[in-house]
Amino acid sequence: MTDQPQVPAPAELLEASAVAEFLAANPAFFEQHEELLTQLRLPHQRGDTVSLVERQMTLLRERNGEMRQRLSHLMEVARDNDRLFEKTRRLILALLDTTSLDELVICVEDSLREDFQVPFVSLILFNDIPAPVGRSVTSAEAQQAIGGLLSEGKSLSGALREHELAFLFGSDQASQVGSTALVPLLHQGLHGVLAIGSRDPAHYKSSVGTLFLSHIGEVLSRVLPRFTGALRAVR
Repeated sequence: MTDQPQVPAPAELLEASAVAEFLAANPAFFEQHEELLTQLRLPHQRGDTVSLVERQMTLLRERNGEMRQRLSHLMEVARDNDRLFEKTRRLILALLDTTSLDELVICVEDSLREDFQVPFVSLILFNDIPAPVGRSVTSAEAQQAIGGLLSEGKSLSGALREHELAFLFGSDQASQVGSTALVPLLHQGLHGVLAIGSRDPAHYKSSVGTLFLSHIGEVLSRVLPRFTGALRAVR
């Protein structure tokens, strides 16, 4: 005759719960009753038995490993931010040293492509008359194509629609761009837009912060009017 496992009675379950609460409230209990440790056993994953102290040490090691992984991730994020900060600092200083619109456009595009390793870069100026260098469009053209992206005057990131990508990066490159980060160049008028793209659809997620791109956009917005004074900014 096979022995059937006994199902704890409700009173026994209540008693176990009370013991668990007592031990949680008195974590040093076994320090005063060490003799009980020799009688306690917990099942191991391999079917063995280990002492409570050994099991506790295993759990602590597992948690310690998780904490080390989290700390390593945070340190890597900090190093990435340090590198981004240094690249941003160099670009901003170079922008402040530019003496012409030609220099400014080359400075932005070269830095983003070579220093930041961005595969797709688009700097578009909004002017009523064509700019002498770079790409420029009228305010009407910009509003018709990407007005929804500019309405809030804030930087954004994520996946864009096909016609928005075609306007920003050209029809030849639009199909290659999986995700985009964009910042309007807004300071006492809307002067243009700076957009960067990646082939990876997940690279510029909507939840990704655009802090460094916003800093570059703010400086660019203030430097541009020095060279486009004769070109009326979009209000």
